[in-house]
Amino acid sequence: MKETIAWAFAGTGGITNQFITGLRSAQGAKALAVSSRSMDTARAFAARYGVEKAFGDYDAMVSDPSVDVVYIGTPHPTHRDLAVKALRAGKAVLCEKPVCINSGEMADIARTARENRVFFMEAMWTRFTPPLCKVREWLALGLIGEVKMVQANFGFRSPWNTEGRLLNPLLGGGALLDAGVYPVSFASMVFGPLMPEKIAAVLHLGETGVDEECAALFSWGGSRIASIGASVRTSMYSDAWVCGSEGRVHIPDYVFAHSAELELHGKYTHHYEGEFYSNGYNYEAEEVMNCMREGKTESAVMPIDESVVIMKIMDEIRAQGNFRYPGEG
Repeated sequence: MKETIAWAFAGTGGITNQFITGLRSAQGAKALAVSSRSMDTARAFAARYGVEKAFGDYDAMVSDPSVDVVYIGTPHPTHRDLAVKALRAGKAVLCEKPVCINSGEMADIARTARENRVFFMEAMWTRFTPPLCKVREWLALGLIGEVKMVQANFGFRSPWNTEGRLLNPLLGGGALLDAGVYPVSFASMVFGPLMPEKIAAVLHLGETGVDEECAALFSWGGSRIASIGASVRTSMYSDAWVCGSEGRVHIPDYVFAHSAELELHGKYTHHYEGEFYSNGYNYEAEEVMNCMREGKTESAVMPIDESVVIMKIMDEIRAQGNFRYPGEG
């Protein structure tokens, strides 16, 4: 694989703007192309960020032989179809979280990636920031002993907009998929990509029919328990805790973490302040490019099968709240 990797962007919304800002700090990345439903919007985005090519048609963009990898930053009901098209065109894919609407769609993506032997990764950018990398290092070393409990929340109060992405069921709105995917993924990172033995969940469905708040308990057997909460209409303390037999780890504001704290039975405390640069999205971009250069078709940090499990967990949470999106069985 060549040293300079050419990126294309599907969508021009807020998350794509954040990603390309981070990408500009990633060594060996070239912002080559962007597609939008509106050519004018694509051209404006290209002019703003110095992207060479603008497309008003996604199929034309993924057919461009100079594109190496596609970043998908459109609303998540579109992710499955866009990812499958790019993978079939032989393009690597980094797809925003949540990777799709349900585990059936994720299975389609996984199958297509493997049949075509093309790289795919869910864009769970938080896993690649220095504090979360340090936390995984502490856990791998067994510093807090046997990991027993995880607690993580992520919630914010969004403006009331029934047509906007967060509250519109047609756009995959709701707390679980938009915010809850972070604590679900965090618990999976700690305990491993295995379906919990037990899940107990509660959802509050608001006026538009989507879950405005949700909470869940997971058990992987014994003392391996996780508690998660999420909201798009309630501001929450969005910290994460990992508690073990010999100590605990605290990650303040873990989705946007700049630090982590290790405490061993109150006798020893270590505060880690990561050497953070750019806006944090650069780290996941670097992971994708490093994997591509090494000929890998997935990341060991955010593997495909784990994305499948995470979607299955969220399917079960929604099932317990009797919540389906339009078009689901």
